[in-house]
Amino acid sequence: MIEQRLRTPLCELTGVRHPIVQTGMGWVAGPGLVSATANAGGLGVLASATMTLPQLTDAVREVKERTGEPFGVNLRADAGDAEERCDLLIREGVKVASFALAPSQRLIGKLKDAGVVVIPSIGARRHAEKVAGWGADAVLVQGGEGGGHTGSVATTLLIPQVVDAVDIPVIAAGGFFDGRGLAAALCYGAAGVAMGTRFLLTTDSRVPDEVKRSYLQAQVGDTVVTSKVDGLPHRMLRTDLTASAESQALLRRLPQALRQAVAFKALTGMSWRQLITDGLAMRKAQKLPLNRVLLAANTPMLIKSALVDGHPEAGVLPAGQVVGMIDELPSCEKLIDSLVTDAAEALRRTGSLSG
Repeated sequence: MIEQRLRTPLCELTGVRHPIVQTGMGWVAGPGLVSATANAGGLGVLASATMTLPQLTDAVREVKERTGEPFGVNLRADAGDAEERCDLLIREGVKVASFALAPSQRLIGKLKDAGVVVIPSIGARRHAEKVAGWGADAVLVQGGEGGGHTGSVATTLLIPQVVDAVDIPVIAAGGFFDGRGLAAALCYGAAGVAMGTRFLLTTDSRVPDEVKRSYLQAQVGDTVVTSKVDGLPHRMLRTDLTASAESQALLRRLPQALRQAVAFKALTGMSWRQLITDGLAMRKAQKLPLNRVLLAANTPMLIKSALVDGHPEAGVLPAGQVVGMIDELPSCEKLIDSLVTDAAEALRRTGSLSG
């Protein structure tokens, strides 16, 4: 484990040794990956959207048993029990609350008053300005290269936009996988980088080996952004399933989406009332028609089919474009050590240039 070499405002804010964040990927970012990241000096973020409240409690306590380092939990701001989940983080002394959608100003204030660092994820400058005005401690900014639900503005354009617009630390995401990228992000003014696909492809990730092989075989051009699978722009590996979704009419896919919603309800123990409430909240937040909201119920179970059950041909494989640049499966410790070492060397070389 290397010593701290790059101290940034992200390190100061969260207490981590290195300015590197492992994102809260559903079904992937469990206690094992999160604690491995934390022990290696990065900020591991636990994914909670696919967990019940009791499961989240158990997962948080397992991470605390595995590491004494700071870590975070990713929350859905529009979830019906978001308040209870925030209470859990406060009660358990979790250092960071990250959000896939902007939390309310009241919720940000509640968490901050309890000493929890609040980091919403955003995809546009105006959203960063809004949450910064509400008191968010930092923002995670994902450019269009990123995997999962993503926007259309490239990271190289979005990061400087946001850095110039807000006075809180900016964490860059979308397109990062090595030390050169970390160095570049710091030069843009970011306080660190966040990575999903790169951490998914580590030995500490619980994704089945055969699924990891599917990722390692992919090229840079093998991802596609489509809204046909779950109603929102979603970057994933190009598969027979995505091709089928692209070619099918919306009405033909709604019955499958309803079946997936039933399966997700059974898996999480959610009531129909809670499921409908969350769906309506999503409709309001994302400004989606009801048929697109129903499609969104596809996502958790389709991702689970691929990343947990090991059936990539029958599920969804979220992936950033960097998937085509990755050809090995290091441990989290080895990955973070190489990122920091290579970034420091890149910055040293840059600093040694003379006019």
